[in-house]
Amino acid sequence: MKKLQMLYLSRKDIEEIDISMEEIIVAIEKMFELKGRGLVEMPPKPGIHPKEESFIHAMPAYIPDMKSAGMKWVSGDADNTKKNLPYTTGLIILNDPETCIPICVMDATWITGKRTGAANAVAAKYLARKDSETIGIIGCGVQGESNLEALMIVQKNIKKVFAHDSFLNKCNDYISKMEQIYPNIEFKCVDEPREVVQNSDIIVTATRLLKNPKKIIEPEWFQEGAFGAPVDYDCYWKDETFDLADKFCTDDVAQLLHTKEQMHYFQKINRIHGDLGEIVTGKIVGRENDKERIICSNLGMALSDVSTGIIVYHKAIEMNIGTWLEL
Repeated sequence: MKKLQMLYLSRKDIEEIDISMEEIIVAIEKMFELKGRGLVEMPPKPGIHPKEESFIHAMPAYIPDMKSAGMKWVSGDADNTKKNLPYTTGLIILNDPETCIPICVMDATWITGKRTGAANAVAAKYLARKDSETIGIIGCGVQGESNLEALMIVQKNIKKVFAHDSFLNKCNDYISKMEQIYPNIEFKCVDEPREVVQNSDIIVTATRLLKNPKKIIEPEWFQEGAFGAPVDYDCYWKDETFDLADKFCTDDVAQLLHTKEQMHYFQKINRIHGDLGEIVTGKIVGRENDKERIICSNLGMALSDVSTGIIVYHKAIEMNIGTWLEL
């Protein structure tokens, strides 16, 4: 019998491979197009919750056109930051679609950060105003960075970024870093989330997922024509603010309904315009005018992980990066 081997890629390996955000956005948009045409397989993600404010999710998916099949095993614990540990960690496992044998296990942290930003960039491409000039970031961690990186690729008229974090030093560090990357953009660290939301054409909230969140974004803050991208489900936006949106979209309607039923988020969401696959393929219309308030809450899909992970895997083979392990 042929000896079976599997490639292991650490976070350091993946960072060394360093696929570009442009590549990831292209892959994610293609994935949404295939999803919209019904050419993928992805069940809603099941999860377990060992303690309050924690989760462990299994996220399987298959994309035949990309020859990518696999699963992300991802976890999060709100108490980890107190222990100087990351809030989220995980692994992506890829299988050969021909034999179904595992071919790669890789760290999921870098990919999760990048593909989440890329998915919101695809959403903004179809749902935000083309002439958007301001971006608001609430939560200046990994998602604050990756979402800005991705948005700057698809939105060509950005002039100013408003940022807020509950920890002032994180906001200041974020701005110092981003100013080096985008020297032509004006950055402002603000004390109150209100100023971020009221002054931004595109708003990204990337706070923690909490069972009992304190929702603070008021309807009157959400300006006409703005686009909201809550990475943190409905933990930060008041229900009345979601209701104000002319269109509420998501990356996968079935997954949102599953999350609503099993995890008790989005309890007040009753009007779902559709998902990004339907919008990318033109089955339903995206933004129709410059006055619409639109929210797209992407829950994070396994399809995004395996469409990005397969690129990382092939680049690793090409660059001879990683460690081979016997099965």
